[in-house]
Amino acid sequence: MKPEMHPVYPPARITCACGNVVETHSTRGSFSVEVCSNCHPFFTGKYKLMDTAGRIDRFRKKYAANPAKDAAAPAEGAAAPAKGGKKAKA
Repeated sequence: MKPEMHPVYPPARITCACGNVVETHSTRGSFSVEVCSNCHPFFTGKYKLMDTAGRIDRFRKKYAANPAKDAAAPAEGAAAPAKGGKKAKA
């Protein structure tokens, strides 16, 4: 086996924004993170549930307002002559 093939893992300190400190080994060295297992909502159980029913109702109301407008657009475009002065081949 080749000598000096494996990296060196010196002790490292990972610091979270909430103040939690984790002692470990890393080739990266010490660094800080914004979220850890002590403050992340998944691990703490403090979920913020989204109002999915309200989002669906707003979507339906937004796109149900003008259904005739979308259906009329292709019919008008088909009747217009082709640009460029050339006739379309059948």
